[in-house]
Amino acid sequence: MTKDITIGQYIPGNSFVHRADPRTKILLVILYMAVTFMAFSYTAFLMLALFTIVAVIASDIPLGYTIKGLKPVLFIVLFTAAVNLFTVSGTPVFELWFLKITREGIELSIKMALRLTLLIMGASLLTYTTTPIALTDGIEKLLKPTERLGVPVHEIAMMMAIALRFIPTILEETEKIIKAQSSRGADFDTGNIMQKAKSFIPVLVPLFISAFRRADDLATAMEARCYRGSKGRTRMKQLKFTAADIVVSSVMLIFSAILLIVEFM
Repeated sequence: MTKDITIGQYIPGNSFVHRADPRTKILLVILYMAVTFMAFSYTAFLMLALFTIVAVIASDIPLGYTIKGLKPVLFIVLFTAAVNLFTVSGTPVFELWFLKITREGIELSIKMALRLTLLIMGASLLTYTTTPIALTDGIEKLLKPTERLGVPVHEIAMMMAIALRFIPTILEETEKIIKAQSSRGADFDTGNIMQKAKSFIPVLVPLFISAFRRADDLATAMEARCYRGSKGRTRMKQLKFTAADIVVSSVMLIFSAILLIVEFM
């Protein structure tokens, strides 16, 4: 299960998306999310799905790798779809005691599942093609105007980048603990949902200890390198817009305009 979680992982490449400025990619992901929430027809969802698949392929990211990353959130998608399926009122299709499935509920469940799937795939493309350091710099640059209001922009961006960076590390540590527990006779595969959840309790204690130890080591390493936040800090590599940003932005803006025209006109 943990091997299927690909959030926060970076895949090296030399595509236009990889070479684009992180600020451009962050803004385009926000635009993609907004357009996804504005899609209601099946035509719009089909266009979004095709565009997302083409974007993944153009980024030199294996499509199977992206789809594999959807497995951990499959339960959330199905649960959200099920809630809409049984709670939306409308024309009844099936009734059993207090359970009632309506035509409107089925349609909303399908669209909600598609929307969540596309949102996860589109947002994951940002971390697949952007290094944690570049992502930190991009977030910091975008939030720079809020420094006048006293917002600790650099510290916030650093925390977000460290959290994303340590997701694969924590998952790898979890996998090692599970294998160690399994070799000692622990069973994580049999039983119902509650029994499986209880079987993971012995994994949490060593995992938290390992996470706190890594956090302490990271803090010591940062202090040893005289890290004191954003005060007086300079960068060896400065962010700058290139031709890749023009290409990526133009494609996304044109697609968004076409989709909104199809959807509302």
